[in-house]
Amino acid sequence: MKATNQRIIVFDTETTGMNMTGPHYEGHGIVEIGAVEIIDRKLTGNTFHVYIKPDRTIDPEAIAVHGITDEFLRDKPVYADIHQEFMDFIDGAELVAHNASFDTGFMDYEFHKMGASIAKIEDICQITDTLEMAKRLFPGKRNNLDILCSRYGIDNSHRTMHGALLDAEILADVYLMMTGGQTSLRLSSGNDSTTETSIRRLENSRKVLKVIHATADELTAHQDRLDLIGKKADVIWRL
Repeated sequence: MKATNQRIIVFDTETTGMNMTGPHYEGHGIVEIGAVEIIDRKLTGNTFHVYIKPDRTIDPEAIAVHGITDEFLRDKPVYADIHQEFMDFIDGAELVAHNASFDTGFMDYEFHKMGASIAKIEDICQITDTLEMAKRLFPGKRNNLDILCSRYGIDNSHRTMHGALLDAEILADVYLMMTGGQTSLRLSSGNDSTTETSIRRLENSRKVLKVIHATADELTAHQDRLDLIGKKADVIWRL
């Protein structure tokens, strides 16, 4: 379990495109940043959210994912205008993202456009990737955010499209479940009389169990068995 009192920022970005193969991702940039703060394993209610006007048009496939259009962003600030505010928000924190290389790669490209003197984001903050965490916890399974919500019993029915702040809020719940088994939806207020709602609790006194992961051959044999069953019926437990 992560140490308490550590400031953690869970963040997400939406971009003009999804291509990560070309030089500087073929000039694609960030159009939205959403981030939420966790201290002492509680969401504090302190958030960062901004829409950003890019220096290129948004690809149609990206609009289909997040619904943000060029027209909507016409009067929004460029990244350079909000850079310092974002740096102040993440200063001294551990950054958590799902498939973090996607988000940090786009952040680094925005930094690059501002000048070579700005360090990469991994030189500023410790980066934690919940996708890599999920791969270790659930080897051989799909581990996107929607599936993790289903596994941990987190309600994301209000997520009809991707949005940076909403995805950051959902990911914060997932992260807390992945790192300790308990997540508080109560905002930290210092008032113990406030009603607390927990998605799930694990007793801290519980004996730590040894985790034995399946071998590659065992995972392959398992998938082959599910394929065989799938010829006769729907395999609803395969994620």
